[in-house]
Amino acid sequence: MSAHRGRQCRHPSESPAARVRFAHPSERTFAALLDLHGIRWEYEPVEFTLRWDDEGGPAGGFRPDFWLPQAGCFVELTTADQRLVTRKNAKVRRMRTLYPEVEVVVVYQRDFRRLLEHHGLDPAAAGAA
Repeated sequence: MSAHRGRQCRHPSESPAARVRFAHPSERTFAALLDLHGIRWEYEPVEFTLRWDDEGGPAGGFRPDFWLPQAGCFVELTTADQRLVTRKNAKVRRMRTLYPEVEVVVVYQRDFRRLLEHHGLDPAAAGAA
């Protein structure tokens, strides 16, 4: 392994992001950026129930994309078209109402693009469509 700025560098295939099956390429890119900065994360570790059926069983929920244990918050990436963003925002609002003690940070497409550009990455090539 080679040293880079005083840190041990691993081949990208050895990073945690390389070992997870993500639903969208933007999630893999985001996880790789977290890995780059040494930020621990878990991918979709929990689903929060947002609706219940007549018998009290879960009928709908929300599973944020990332849990950042060091920060104590969840991160939800929203890089899709506006129709899907509106639905996701409604879920986040419902979650915040039902679980006010749980912090959820929403990263919108424009924010994700800025993050990629800050790191010298092409948003189109990184799945930030």
